[in-house]
Amino acid sequence: MTQSGGHSILFEDLRFSPRFEYGEAAQIAEVSGTSLNTDLGTGFAKFTDARIPWTIQYDEIILCLKGRFEVITDTQHHILEALDTVWLPKGTKLTYVSQDALVFYAISPASWATGQEDAV
Repeated sequence: MTQSGGHSILFEDLRFSPRFEYGEAAQIAEVSGTSLNTDLGTGFAKFTDARIPWTIQYDEIILCLKGRFEVITDTQHHILEALDTVWLPKGTKLTYVSQDALVFYAISPASWATGQEDAV
């Protein structure tokens, strides 16, 4: 699906759903990605009592909107509060940690999970 002219999404219309096997600890609401035929994946994520180990398969930017969000890597401990941002390169082994946070994320490529990174 091609989106000429873009599209607007009201935050109140977003539907958050659990991500990974962590249930309510990590919930996301996608804004853009492969469903819109774009290589840029974006969305909002809510974290509650979360400690989530992960190796990212994409470049990622995280903007903390509310609360406190931590990203712990082998070499750094990033602590984000409202309006703080972190950039993370593909292949980073990390742990996301938060008691209660709302973040906005952008990833590239959006198609990382399909293994068809050039397909979008």
